[in-house]
Amino acid sequence: MAQKKKKRTWLLFPVFLVLLVLAVPVPFVYGTSLGRIFSVDTVPNRDVAIVFGAGIWSDGTPQPYLKARLDIAKQLYDQGLTKVILVSGSDEATGYSEPNVMRNYLVENGVPENHVVVDYAGDDTYSTCVRARKIFSVRSAILVTQSYHLPRAIASCQLKGLDSVGVGDDSVAELNNSVWISNTVRDYLADYKLIYDFFANREPILGEQEDGVTKALENWPN
Repeated sequence: MAQKKKKRTWLLFPVFLVLLVLAVPVPFVYGTSLGRIFSVDTVPNRDVAIVFGAGIWSDGTPQPYLKARLDIAKQLYDQGLTKVILVSGSDEATGYSEPNVMRNYLVENGVPENHVVVDYAGDDTYSTCVRARKIFSVRSAILVTQSYHLPRAIASCQLKGLDSVGVGDDSVAELNNSVWISNTVRDYLADYKLIYDFFANREPILGEQEDGVTKALENWPN
């Protein structure tokens, strides 16, 4: 009987190990972001704010999710909580470029063009964080995105050596709650990819150093 019990325990060990691995990413991500999520009114100053790309319309304007992120970034700038806004997204070969749309929206709404820096290779959250640190030499930043995405964004940047706090948007949840819930669930699943990317030390498109952020800060407030 004792041998059968021992054998059964060893058979259960792989199951326990798999369950443990599956259980780790989400609490790890949320634990990493603990104490780093604020409102516009309470977030600590950072020289740089990073806005993550999202959907754009065919007429070259931001869709509601992206517009909400950009409006928060403008608030941070207007309130003197940040000096430079780094907009990071996907630059499609055809059609409209997310980063260009983001920059144009901010400039059209009163943010000086030389205080907006564009990252054309922020194809996903992890890539944006890696590139902000390695290519744009950003050491600390306010991250701006939707609230369900913010813990993963903060964890991604923290893991890659970029000290981060964040401000999240909830306003677009009112537009379509089922889409918001779907996006939230999808973001939980993306926590597993973040852990894989980190331990695999995945490197996104890098290229040459960009001095846009550095120059903008050196010439502040001009």
